[in-house]
Amino acid sequence: MTRFHVPYGKTHLDFSIPDSFRTQVLAPAQIPPLAEPMREVYRTLDAPAGGCRLSDFPSARSVAIAINDKTRPVPLNLLLPPLLQRLAEQGIPDDAITLIIATGTHLPMRADEFASIVSAEILSRHRVVSHDCDNTGNLVDLGTTTRGTPILTNRLFVNAELRIALGNLEPHQFVGFSGGVKCAAIGLGGRTTVTHNHSMMLNPNANIARYANNPARQDIEEIGERIGVHFALNSVINENHEIVHVIAGEPRTVMQIGIPLVLELYRAPVGAPFDLVITSPGGHPKDINLYQTQKALAHATLVTKPGGRVVLCGACPEGTGSDHYDQWIADKHSHAQVLEAFQREGYRLGAHKAFMISRDASRERVLFVTEMPAELTRRCLLERCESLDAALAIALRGLAPNARIGIMPYANATIPVLMAED
Repeated sequence: MTRFHVPYGKTHLDFSIPDSFRTQVLAPAQIPPLAEPMREVYRTLDAPAGGCRLSDFPSARSVAIAINDKTRPVPLNLLLPPLLQRLAEQGIPDDAITLIIATGTHLPMRADEFASIVSAEILSRHRVVSHDCDNTGNLVDLGTTTRGTPILTNRLFVNAELRIALGNLEPHQFVGFSGGVKCAAIGLGGRTTVTHNHSMMLNPNANIARYANNPARQDIEEIGERIGVHFALNSVINENHEIVHVIAGEPRTVMQIGIPLVLELYRAPVGAPFDLVITSPGGHPKDINLYQTQKALAHATLVTKPGGRVVLCGACPEGTGSDHYDQWIADKHSHAQVLEAFQREGYRLGAHKAFMISRDASRERVLFVTEMPAELTRRCLLERCESLDAALAIALRGLAPNARIGIMPYANATIPVLMAED
């Protein structure tokens, strides 16, 4: 027997696999983190890419900085202080800078939650607000993209003289990659903006690690250009949420530089599909709710045999994370019904998560290890297991002695690539 573990909430789950099985761990490459990450942030800000410098805006009377919400492990404690110091050195006063929490269609963060992502010192010096995609009074209409996406975006951000997007540059299951303008373009978008953009997930080119011809990602680039994101500051982090690379500058150039670095870190070659995959999105906050945890299932099924098995580990202390998901799934009683309803009704937020779960769970047996209540898990059409050992007792039953088993402890940050497809 060989021992393994996967992240789960703020801890991890240990388990054993008999040595008779052919087991492979798929995880990010072991690239050491930066020894002095904050110094590297300063250095990168002082030598940005793409010909755009913060010093190009010496007389900016207002600055808006889009930052991710609590569902993203962005190292704001390392990224924000250098950025704010460089802005201060240009003579921009504290009260001219607004940090906007880019929640996308997630629930707006409450003011008493801000301290969970931003330091007390920053909160005392700068205005911090949470975006609300349904607050039409705080949205500006900038027309539509060439792909028909209505561009409704945060008024505070658009009206600022200097507009900056922060975030991680990492894999995304259908946008291809996060990073660049995405935090602002989607994170500060109106609900109809996000809905129309994300409806492109059904396009065959809208998938993980695809950028140049990914319609969803290129639509995001167009939104970012229309709202005028001047500058992006992105980190590439490892599975321990430590910074491996920092890139800053003109947003498209940041993407061009960052994508090869992401692929170097996150790609995991696979020789053949697995009979069983044991997967975790990577622990907190990646498994804060089912909305986030679903991504681990999507990545795992890319390399699972049709009819195979997936053990999905996600604590989900906040349940599904989406009222729209809860409402839409309430009258659905099978994966087939979900798939049929989604195809008939067309794309809508919340329903798209149910569709992706049912798409994968209808092809493989999914065993869900979670803290979500049994009744809620049942309504989500998932097979709940009380423990990882209980799930493995089911998943290993009947497997051939030399069956292939994959373990993806950080699935949300892993790009599994079948060698035949490489």
